[in-house]
Amino acid sequence: MESLINPQVKDIQISGIRKIANKVASIPDALALTIGQPDFPTPLHIVEAGQRALQEGKTLYTPNAGVLELRQAAADFVSTRYGLYYDPVSEVIVTNGASEALDITLRTILTPGAEVILPGPIYPGYEPLIKLCGGIPVYVDTRPHEFKLTADVLEPYLTERTRCVILGYPSNPTGQILTAEELSELAALLQDRELFIISDEIYSELVYGTTHSSIAAIPGMKEKTIVINGLSKSHSMTGWRIGFTFAPAYLSQHMVKVHQYNVTCASSVSQYAAIEALTAGRDDALPMRISYAERLQHTYARLQEMSIEAVKPKGAFYLFPSIERFGLTSEEFAYRLLEEQRVAVVPGDAFSPLGEGYIRLSYAYSLEVIDGALDRLQAFIRKLDQAGT
Repeated sequence: MESLINPQVKDIQISGIRKIANKVASIPDALALTIGQPDFPTPLHIVEAGQRALQEGKTLYTPNAGVLELRQAAADFVSTRYGLYYDPVSEVIVTNGASEALDITLRTILTPGAEVILPGPIYPGYEPLIKLCGGIPVYVDTRPHEFKLTADVLEPYLTERTRCVILGYPSNPTGQILTAEELSELAALLQDRELFIISDEIYSELVYGTTHSSIAAIPGMKEKTIVINGLSKSHSMTGWRIGFTFAPAYLSQHMVKVHQYNVTCASSVSQYAAIEALTAGRDDALPMRISYAERLQHTYARLQEMSIEAVKPKGAFYLFPSIERFGLTSEEFAYRLLEEQRVAVVPGDAFSPLGEGYIRLSYAYSLEVIDGALDRLQAFIRKLDQAGT
């Protein structure tokens, strides 16, 4: 009977992030720098808003696209923060997290054989969704360019089969961003081409020393761009599963159909909590961002002391240091580090083959955990250097 299973589903592998995270559970006293999940609790006023929704019986289906008050709050938030202007009635959809937002977007715009350009290394969740739609992932090597998909890097990969370019900035796993100038150059390259842009901006509130810019805010780009965002990272609401799509009405009217037959609507209780997050809690990310910036500086400095090279991130909460000098694959390095020093990091090849030679460290942990893990990492590296690997 297994032969009857969809071969595209059989071809999908469990994320390398989850593989290493699952293995940590079997290692006593392991220190993990793996999962991209804020270590802050959901702000209390948001939790209380969810509790009120339960007490008031707001547990029924909502409109497919989401509670209008939430869509209005989301539209207000991105207009104030990023200069993005969307009609909450026809251009905003509330989804079951940013992951479902990506799913309904790709299923709406892709047909078999369509090419999707991905800047690698990149979050592993895109490729399986593309393949399930019959699309073809096309990876662009951004390693020589400080992990940035700029216009000059992208242009050689554009063909008549290119249906979509995915911009995941701030980036998981590298923490890189695209500046307003770099986005303008990309817009000039793409604005007259028959293709879509998916701008995954889930880390938009976690940017350090600068401000987040969206390609959809550039004149002429809104009509071909789908912006993905959500509350998991900005408001520490990973388990509440609230995401958003912001897209022109001609696209949203079709995306909401896929969403309807997929999940009907996002959790009603979570939606009412999200209204609180985007109104009274619109600045809730600020103390988290300040703390992450401090952790970034500390972690980056310690890696430098170990002579481990890394591009200093400007967003998200990840570092993506190179381990090439040790002569081990990223998987060998990560699994030996876990077994010998009880420290978990994510192998770089979890983020496409272009992540080979790197590891991902999350600094969404307390400084105590970070320092303990880095002490063990330093001991592991010292041992590798002494042994000549």
